[in-house]
Amino acid sequence: MVVDYFQNPILSGFYPDPSICRVGDDYYLVTSTFSYFPGVPIFQSQDLVHWEQIGHVLDRPEQLDLTGIGHSQGIFAPTIRYYGGIFFLITTNVGKGGNFLVTAQDPRGPWSDPYWLDAPGIDPSLFFDDDGQAYYCGTRPAPEGERYYGNYEIFLQRLNLQTMALEEPSYPLWRGALRDAVWPEAPHIYKKDGYYYLLIAEGGTGHEHAVTIARSKTIEGPYVGNPRNPILTHRHLGRNFPIVNTGHADLVETQHGEWWMVLLASRTNGGYYRNLGRETFLVPVIWEDGWPIVSPETGKVEWSYPRPKLPPPRKKVPIRPARDDFDQPQLDFCWNCLRTPREDFYSLQERPGYLRLYLRKESLGELVSPSFLGRRQQHHSFTVTTVLEFSPGKDDEEAGLVALQSDDFHYRFVLGQEDGRRIVKLVERCEGKDTIRALEPAPSERVYLRILALNQSFDFYYGTDPGDLSPLYFDADGRILSTDRAGGFVGTYLGMYASSNGQPSSNVADFDWFSYDGL
Repeated sequence: MVVDYFQNPILSGFYPDPSICRVGDDYYLVTSTFSYFPGVPIFQSQDLVHWEQIGHVLDRPEQLDLTGIGHSQGIFAPTIRYYGGIFFLITTNVGKGGNFLVTAQDPRGPWSDPYWLDAPGIDPSLFFDDDGQAYYCGTRPAPEGERYYGNYEIFLQRLNLQTMALEEPSYPLWRGALRDAVWPEAPHIYKKDGYYYLLIAEGGTGHEHAVTIARSKTIEGPYVGNPRNPILTHRHLGRNFPIVNTGHADLVETQHGEWWMVLLASRTNGGYYRNLGRETFLVPVIWEDGWPIVSPETGKVEWSYPRPKLPPPRKKVPIRPARDDFDQPQLDFCWNCLRTPREDFYSLQERPGYLRLYLRKESLGELVSPSFLGRRQQHHSFTVTTVLEFSPGKDDEEAGLVALQSDDFHYRFVLGQEDGRRIVKLVERCEGKDTIRALEPAPSERVYLRILALNQSFDFYYGTDPGDLSPLYFDADGRILSTDRAGGFVGTYLGMYASSNGQPSSNVADFDWFSYDGL
């Protein structure tokens, strides 16, 4: 018998903190987005392997205020659940209001405005019991105070679905499997065979990340940890193992009784560097002696597994083309901007077939919403190409390609002006300081720009003929685009950018197309 396999990760690139739910034969998955807008991509699948993005949950400014926040603040750890014909999405906006939930009858939207919840901490989750009672489960500082860094606990409170408010009392549930565990977080509750199971992450979201589980006969506890904890971690495999920081998981049971786990993990590249951020992986689960066994027989996340025993998708999941010609009335779901846009900064209509970016004062090195549209880096090696029409009118104006980790760590590969002459230049921003790595005269107002990344070596090309581009700079250090250099929780974005760098401007930059090809 031929066994069909799938490959991990199932969502490559910056898709951390996955949460999943099943509605009939359909599965829905969401991930964190931090400072990117729109927030919380939502995916649909029928086979757990092929996922189609069907929208964003938080796609309106009134739902998602990201004004002035750091790159790794904003939306943490969403949980998606379905109950009584309604989809529920609960999450935390760190630094801008705390914990809230939104609801929808159709997962494609529209989703409601936020219902804000008076709850401390982060990583909220929802559980609906057999009697219809809804519960909020989250992580909060331990009541005795921060005796050590990461001294938190998992707690429970009832949620009134009529008022969308939490009701006292709250119940402390668990502090993790290890004594003095750091950052017990990402809690999810499930009910199976008369037990309430509490799945959490602990150890922090770095190399020591782990998944642990406890159970109780009553939802308020006491919860007893699995004697085999942690049920998944890679911290003992060393930093040379190619899949690291496994954790932050959610479980789902298929309509045929199989169990699967989605979780985050990272792939290293060129040493312990994780430019792609935390990605979404899928692993099988079985139950033994009343406890889940994750990735049976190996106990670690594998690159491939036999596919879930599910029918093929009812329709073929479309493959996103490598090239976006900007000929649709709306942007593809892959594109994001930074923080909440408060004014229009792009147009697909003013020049049909082009993406027009307005030059505005905001720059990429500030905690603002600049004229930037980016998509996730999803491969260790790739090429990105665009063709740009831009005539700078002042020395402060620039437009082009960006490889972005954060406001303090990125590359800007741009057309600009210096002393009245048109130039193309590469600016490396590292630790908040700009360094011009290369500068040459620009050959035209219509210029092709290309980034070729081979692992951690980034080469930059430009010219008027896409088949005969000139090198501007070789072997730029891609490691500055890793969280291991830059800090934070996000992966690298690649995109288009325009700015007048603090000066008023009515200029525009027109991008004919943008292509991304993994190598």
